[in-house]
Amino acid sequence: MISQFFVLSQRGDNIVFRDYRGEVQKGSAEIFFRKVKFWEDGGLQEAPPVFNVDGVNYFHVKVVGLLFVATTRVNTSPSFVLELLQRIARVIKDYLGILNEDSLRKNFVLVYELLDEVIDFGYVQTTSTELLKSYVFNEPLVIDAAHLSPLGPAAIFTQGTKRMPGIAVTKSVVATEPGGRKREEIFVDIIEKISITFSSSGYILTSEIDGTIQMKSYLSGNPEIRLALNDDLSIGRSQGPAYGYRSSSDSGTVILDDCNFHESVRLDSFDIDRTLSLVPPDGEFPVMNYRLTQEFRPPFRINALIEEAGSLKAEVILKVSAEFASSVTANTIKVQMPLPKCTSRVSFELEPGAVGQTTDFKEANKRLEWSLRKIVGGSEHTLRAKLTFSQESPVNVTKESGPVSMTFTIPMHNVSRLQVKYLQIAKKSATHEPYRWVRYVTQANSYVARI
Repeated sequence: MISQFFVLSQRGDNIVFRDYRGEVQKGSAEIFFRKVKFWEDGGLQEAPPVFNVDGVNYFHVKVVGLLFVATTRVNTSPSFVLELLQRIARVIKDYLGILNEDSLRKNFVLVYELLDEVIDFGYVQTTSTELLKSYVFNEPLVIDAAHLSPLGPAAIFTQGTKRMPGIAVTKSVVATEPGGRKREEIFVDIIEKISITFSSSGYILTSEIDGTIQMKSYLSGNPEIRLALNDDLSIGRSQGPAYGYRSSSDSGTVILDDCNFHESVRLDSFDIDRTLSLVPPDGEFPVMNYRLTQEFRPPFRINALIEEAGSLKAEVILKVSAEFASSVTANTIKVQMPLPKCTSRVSFELEPGAVGQTTDFKEANKRLEWSLRKIVGGSEHTLRAKLTFSQESPVNVTKESGPVSMTFTIPMHNVSRLQVKYLQIAKKSATHEPYRWVRYVTQANSYVARI
């Protein structure tokens, strides 16, 4: 049970606010934003997703720069509320096509109608886009996707020979298209988030892949879909040996630790030929979630070296190596490294001919930041940073520095080698062939190298 739900912009503006029970004071949104902006508890740089202020529990998730927040005075399961906030964001995106501040403001009537159907007096009724279509009748005002960021969700899948139209990923599942005819198409996204910890000598200490197969259907008539995965897919680590370091093009069994499926998926033939059958509901939904903890070839190697040059100076050398095919390009890469508390100044030296790279020293929290617009597979990039200390360092500089962390996105690449072999539509249109889009993306979840 929740008392309030609201959405805040990055500036703290209240975009959407709904008070379901009247148990929490009206100024809760301002209290929450000030607490998050000036968080100084427990040494954390950012506020945790759940915290309590004056007897009010605040739950929040950040989605595309917007803060989705729920409040309650009762002892409610944090996992339940956080999952609810994610689902509300997904439902709103299904209806609006694009989830940002502009689309929320232009469609506030529709958003409030959705919130009143999803939650009644603080209790959740449904978060199914398909069920909500029977109760919500307002049409969305569709935002022009041409104004989106070039590195936004509509752009990261435009690499390769067959390009997906940029508007496709930002379409509403309920809006009527110009001309009155609905474009028949279906999207399947294999999204993998990687967590790796490297030792100071470069060995992998821990590695894990959290993956999901997302589907979004714009097919009329709710036809049955058959989705085939790798023939040699195995579930459970005991079913085969670890496959070690192989590239995504190598042969070898794909072994998942565990997985779960959406309620609409039928597994009648999954054990025989690894085929999933389903009638996709409206909106975006996860067909399958999976986890893999066996060794795999990391997409990037991070090497960090610190050389002390006297008592008041030191030099940091960072090298990032891309260990994937040269036909693949990673984008939005950011490398961060905490520096000693007594660091007063940092001067940077990039490699000759470096393009699309920026560096910065965040003096407030003593952190080095290195951003790269893109990295082509098989390439290496190096950064040298010369540190100046305000006082003679009393301890080892290496012990006060690090670890190095990295974030990135790699379109059309997956590390686990899980593949969609084919996507079959049982009932096709008599006049035209539906479009099928299968896309892969790899992202960093926790990519850390110790020094």
